[in-house]
Amino acid sequence: MHETLPPEDGPRSRIVVPSRSDAFLRNFTELIGGPLGTRAAPGLVSPGIYTVERVLIVLTALAALVGLLLKGYCRVNGWETPTQFYATCYSDFPELFRNRGMASGVFPILGSGSQFEYPVLIALIAGVTAWLVPGGDANARSLAYFDINAVLLGAVFMAMVLVIARMPGRRPWDAAMVALAPGIVLAGTINWDLWAACLLAVGMYFFARGRLVAAGILIGLATAVKLYPVLVLGPILLLALRTGRWRPLLVTGGAAAAAWLVVNVPFVAVNPSGWAYFFQYSAERGAGYSSAWFAYNLVAGRVGWAGLSADGVSVLSVGLFVLACAGIAGVALTAPRRPRLAQLAFLVVAAFILTGKVYSPQYVVWLVPLLALARPRWRDFLVWQGVEALHWAAIWLYLGQVTSAGPSQHNLDMPYYVLAVAAHMVAVAYLMARVVWDIFDPAHDPIRRHHVDDPHGGFFAGAPDRVRLRLRRRAVPALPLKAGSHA
Repeated sequence: MHETLPPEDGPRSRIVVPSRSDAFLRNFTELIGGPLGTRAAPGLVSPGIYTVERVLIVLTALAALVGLLLKGYCRVNGWETPTQFYATCYSDFPELFRNRGMASGVFPILGSGSQFEYPVLIALIAGVTAWLVPGGDANARSLAYFDINAVLLGAVFMAMVLVIARMPGRRPWDAAMVALAPGIVLAGTINWDLWAACLLAVGMYFFARGRLVAAGILIGLATAVKLYPVLVLGPILLLALRTGRWRPLLVTGGAAAAAWLVVNVPFVAVNPSGWAYFFQYSAERGAGYSSAWFAYNLVAGRVGWAGLSADGVSVLSVGLFVLACAGIAGVALTAPRRPRLAQLAFLVVAAFILTGKVYSPQYVVWLVPLLALARPRWRDFLVWQGVEALHWAAIWLYLGQVTSAGPSQHNLDMPYYVLAVAAHMVAVAYLMARVVWDIFDPAHDPIRRHHVDDPHGGFFAGAPDRVRLRLRRRAVPALPLKAGSHA
């Protein structure tokens, strides 16, 4: 059967307004006159200068500014331990600039003797921005390095929000979740994760538009920044299996592999051992901060149980992630209606986070745009973000204690830190459960309740099922899909 892509949006169509569609937000609109009136026609009538994208840019700029202000103490007094933890303004940028040779001119991975624990595109970004740092004393140069990367991340943040807003469909305001996400405000300038999240979002945008080669290239580049974007190929595989449409997987996967090789091969050729260091470090490391394994080891040490070795953590982490992926595959192949791409992408990345060896505070950046596409419900989103903010504060206060044994009034004892880690894991697991619920009962899906199929699915949108595992006789009735609907 010939694969066709749903047509591009032609004439203007109504857009979904959060104050109308989200009961939680509707309660907060009284101060500005209540929800948008029923006679208003957003998307059909020009809003003048107050377009959705312009408003989102302003919101994103304000959020980025707040995130920079939260680093104010360290920008004035320097990034020193333990004060950078107690002031909750820690960032990897000054630390890596000083301790990975960049301050003395060593280019990450490519430089002789460089050991850089990140993939090659982060090495490229880190090295190029180090070239832009002017001369001066060590503290001034560290500050300049942070500021240069923070400004670039602000631009990347805006680009990601605009891409989410321009995703096919009638819900551009869902990008406000990304623009105003407390997790991104708090953790966006800890590391370069926003680069990966933005590149993945652009890749998913191209995939939704049917531009498979471009989608694959962007996914491959995102994987060269952080490894997690490659996981999106798993949901594409499941949708290809369910629909029998293999071209999207083959073209996108092939382009992603080619792009990844293009940016990695030069580093391999110049410094094979430096390039391999990231993979060796990831494979050999033990339980990292805020992972389930680290929390277990803390509790085990307190009560006298046996802790987990690095090898044990590796086996458990990989094994549980494989089991989680098998469960996600079961959901994708047994659901009465084919899941949406964003739903499966959120599930697999969330499973990777929960089973991983480490959970750095900035990893929340990975999930925010995926949740905005998978389940744009503000109540659950804000509760989750509140829990992540709690964890963000808990880890800094705990690190302040373990690195310095500083003033007791600033420290957080181990049990409270472990509870914060557990709360984060429960919150992510709850979101996963809600997404699975939406998959099996599309009436609860905020996207499909508007009688659309999969606005982000590209060639999979509207595709009939070729493979479905039936576990019960009576299927849950699916919402009707309007003929030709794709938005």
